Amino acid sequence: MDNVVELFRRACKLFNVESELLRIWDFSGHTISLFSISNKQRQSDQEVLLELQVYGLSDFIKCKEGKKDELANSILGNSSANSLVMNGASGTGSASCFRVNSSVFSGSSREAGSLGLTGLQNLGNTCFMNSALQCLVHTPKLVDYFLGDYGREINHDNPLGMNGEIALAFGDMLRKLWAPGASPVAPRTFKSKLARFAPQFSGCNQHDSQELLAFLLDGLHEDLNRVKKKPYVEAKDGDGRSDNEVADEYWQNHLARNDSIIVDVCQGQYKSTLVCPICKKVSTTFDPFMYLSLPLPSTTMRTMTLTVVSTGGSTPAPYTVTVPKSGKWEDLIKALSTACSLKADETLLVAEVYNNRIIRYLEEPADSLSLIRDGDRLVAYRLAKDEEQIPLAVFMHQRVEEQYINGKRTTSLKAFGFPLVAKLPGGFNGSDIKDIYKKLLRPFQVSAQDALEENHTSDVDATEKTKEVENVTSSTSACVIDPLTIEDGVNCNSPSDADLQFYTTDDKGIIRGSEIQVGEFVVGSEKSKRLYVLVSWPQKQIEGYDTHLLTSLPEVFKSSFFAKRPQESVSLYKCLEAFLQEEPLGPEDMWYCPSCKKHCQASKKLDLWRLPEILVIHLKRFSYSRFMKNKLEAYVDFPVDDLDLSMYIAYKNGQSCTRYVLYAVSNHYGSMGGGHYTAFVHQGGDQWYNFDDSNVYPIGLDKIKSSAAYVLFYRRVVV
Repeated sequence: MDNVVELFRRACKLFNVESELLRIWDFSGHTISLFSISNKQRQSDQEVLLELQVYGLSDFIKCKEGKKDELANSILGNSSANSLVMNGASGTGSASCFRVNSSVFSGSSREAGSLGLTGLQNLGNTCFMNSALQCLVHTPKLVDYFLGDYGREINHDNPLGMNGEIALAFGDMLRKLWAPGASPVAPRTFKSKLARFAPQFSGCNQHDSQELLAFLLDGLHEDLNRVKKKPYVEAKDGDGRSDNEVADEYWQNHLARNDSIIVDVCQGQYKSTLVCPICKKVSTTFDPFMYLSLPLPSTTMRTMTLTVVSTGGSTPAPYTVTVPKSGKWEDLIKALSTACSLKADETLLVAEVYNNRIIRYLEEPADSLSLIRDGDRLVAYRLAKDEEQIPLAVFMHQRVEEQYINGKRTTSLKAFGFPLVAKLPGGFNGSDIKDIYKKLLRPFQVSAQDALEENHTSDVDATEKTKEVENVTSSTSACVIDPLTIEDGVNCNSPSDADLQFYTTDDKGIIRGSEIQVGEFVVGSEKSKRLYVLVSWPQKQIEGYDTHLLTSLPEVFKSSFFAKRPQESVSLYKCLEAFLQEEPLGPEDMWYCPSCKKHCQASKKLDLWRLPEILVIHLKRFSYSRFMKNKLEAYVDFPVDDLDLSMYIAYKNGQSCTRYVLYAVSNHYGSMGGGHYTAFVHQGGDQWYNFDDSNVYPIGLDKIKSSAAYVLFYRRVVV
């Protein structure tokens, strides 16, 4: 009931300013100029308060006599000022809001009367909490709400809530941070409440700011939920109805149980589509979201190196391909087939090699690539495609080593190299097996005089003639053999005919069975359709082959602990596309198909359906596994002034406002298990501030984008 003059006096007293020139604005949603006051002639040494905005978006702007007349006239003389839009109210006047160039204003952010530019004391590794809180307490609609009478909406009866204690602690802290002339606040009360209801955040250990943010948003929602008694709601199947109708039904069911300032401001809706890989059953749901956790593309893909071995005379060669990290085995086969130019009449048999033997064959197309570890060594055997199940010969190698112990000569057998695989002809005998093995060895044979050079050669043309050692003795001599002559059964009495010994064995290469004779008919395993052969090499035979090619198998992925990776750069839109692309569910997230009546590894596709007013985007920089933790330092190029999501929204008819501007960033510097969190907050115009625990200071716009950006806060704008 007070009149405007009394309001003016109380405002001057509240903000501790002298009245000389002041314009008061109604910031309840309409920008009505209440009155302008101009007292008698100003003293030349007085400072003039030109403008006051809520949220500290431009804060008190004080300037000396040389500028104040010009700026004052620009405010009072601008008739369009009455169309200004504050507090996010819709309109077109936001662009004409009076702003002062940052070069005019200079002064400490700790200046008395600074609104919202108050730091939070670090209570011991609480920078993660301070960073998340500063971003939230500068969220426009939340500031209005908690500076108002929010206590009326506290839900003390919600079993999912915290009896309003989290909301009260947060609201009290927000008011302290927005008090004029406030000094850094020690958030002890809030921290104790947080530790009580979320023990994982107790103590003085470093934590994740996004995990705290997720808990806090959910806790505030439940404490402030306007629904006192939640009705039972059963989700109905689409039954052929339009997505618009089903999505609205899901949203209304959600609002019937969840209605709070957090839902009003921060919650959106996405469409989730699951497809059964067996019966192709499609299940569509529309679920709410509080924030988007976007993967960095480098975390959704993985590089894998495999060695491709051909039976046609080519040297084994490593191939590195990029496949989806959550992909299937067929994705790897497809990528590898393209990389090695696999012909239409060829196929790949991939096996894992360990201790010079094959420990498993990777033949199931639906198997997850997560079964392959970075330290595994894989060989892809390039074989002719056939309709019938032709038996395979798997050759393992042993060499005879001679050594002298106490003056006595002893011999021992030692496995070496990776196994070689080839298909067997019908009715094969011992002679066929030996000929096949000699053909497989052809890429590894070198002449004695060229051995040094050949050891460094990475590829051999299969169409050229291959040099084969005839005799390896102290006076080495060699003969050249046309590859085709071997296929015709012609040879020049290579020692391999006489010196190499062939034995039947098991899949582990441990059992040394009977020696395979030239004319002997050999039977493989009926169950596996594979014949395992152990080949014994004398030492002098080893000298005629490039064993480096036969023994060197690269790991699937070789990472160096001390090597610093090159700085990666990726667009925020690329992260969003990676989040929205279709992908198979992991083995631990199997979906129960109502048609097949069993769990299956379905494919999942997400689409944005309904966008919130405040969009929180979490960049998934941290990855965890059983053995290690990792942080991605990729630079994400995110828009500051214009995030346009019009191309990514599925429900375009109901979404006219798809543009956002950045207003806060939670940063993480350092590595896993340590580091430091800060927050960047927009303060109007081009002015940003860095909130580093108790310290608050201006920061340039060019510093906002960095590889430390972790959680991004956007607010929707009306175009």
